[in-house]
Amino acid sequence: MDECSVARGPGCATDGPAPEAGDGPGDAARRAAAERVNRLLSGPSGLGTSAARILDALRTVPSPADAPPDGHPDAHEPPAPDPAAAVPVLPTPLPSPTRVGGHFSPGYAERPWGDGSFPPLYCPLTARIDDNLALVVNDRLVEWAAEVGIYAGRLDKFRNTGFGRLAVLGHPETDDVDALLLAAKMNAAWWACDDYYADESDLGATPTELPPRLALVMSAMDPPPDAGRYTAQVEEAVRSDPVLVALRSATGHLKRHAGPSQVMRVLNTTFQMYVSWTAYAAWRHLGELPPVWRYLAARQHDSFYTSMTLVDVVGGYQLDANLFYEPRVHRAVMQAGTASVIVNDLHSVEREAADDLPDCNVVLLIAEEEGCPLEEAVRAAVAMHNDFVRGFEDSQRELASVPSAELQRFLLGVQSWMAGCLEWHGASDRYT
Repeated sequence: MDECSVARGPGCATDGPAPEAGDGPGDAARRAAAERVNRLLSGPSGLGTSAARILDALRTVPSPADAPPDGHPDAHEPPAPDPAAAVPVLPTPLPSPTRVGGHFSPGYAERPWGDGSFPPLYCPLTARIDDNLALVVNDRLVEWAAEVGIYAGRLDKFRNTGFGRLAVLGHPETDDVDALLLAAKMNAAWWACDDYYADESDLGATPTELPPRLALVMSAMDPPPDAGRYTAQVEEAVRSDPVLVALRSATGHLKRHAGPSQVMRVLNTTFQMYVSWTAYAAWRHLGELPPVWRYLAARQHDSFYTSMTLVDVVGGYQLDANLFYEPRVHRAVMQAGTASVIVNDLHSVEREAADDLPDCNVVLLIAEEEGCPLEEAVRAAVAMHNDFVRGFEDSQRELASVPSAELQRFLLGVQSWMAGCLEWHGASDRYT
């Protein structure tokens, strides 16, 4: 397909409709853009064609970060088309076949947290609180935890943590218990890995053991090619470790709901997260406190972005991989994931400050670096969280014009996850 068949620019033989009498500046361009989107939505069908058309639309809206610097050979090129003209705002259907009442946005607000003595967190409002459904999911999760062997002897505490409730709060798009159980399993397994390998010394966490353990986690979740008797030894090691059993079991559940690209998205994001974990282990082993900038550089790749990779899987649809990784979509989800993990740091600070060897926590690091009271550091972390949420909200508006119901649905799901994350942290026995 040549360029003229995709976007009717000034140099194409058929340049769109002729200007009509009374056209104002930009009217013809807007009509041409509308016709172009109609072609995007009604063009060839089949595997991959819809995402390809949407990606073509995305490419017409350059990010400000892509602008060439002064002095660059392209710096004096004609200005890019107005984004509003390139991709006009379209009504976005948000079908939700697995939830009675559909999927909706209750909006954003300043929300109290903790004991209410600190500035509020600007965050989406929670779309659904269904404690009966949460109890069903959580009971099934505890049964699974007993089967795989994690938190043996601590299952009552595990039950009260409420990972089943987190799944229900964070994924309001569906009432499907098995899909929600998938989210609960994956999050519980990720947290178990953190507890047993990275944080809790009474569960066997040791900084020097963390990197080789994480390497084995990757092989448990994504088995490498068969290497004969050596593979048998790998399998024996996996079966003997409840954390590895849990991660493999949760990944198996994931594969029953997800397509291949969704599975690899979750796995690769998990493994990306582990790089940051090794940095924390080194700082902890050496007794060093990293500067705030270095911690954030690691923390942004070790955030609830990982949990958010499940949004479309749990919702029962698939966001095309090229859309998920499109730079502006990626930036938006990273903003949301980082905001949510700051919520985790805020709710964890008191417990972590009491440790003899405290974990890295943005509040503690700000207090150390700035030489300020903990209360002032909390306020700085709240302001940082609120900036990330507003950044996501801006990104959500910017991407609202992309003609993909799946993308709009996914971004709404990410918004819902942020809201549910805050709700859960305020009630879970793990943080209260």
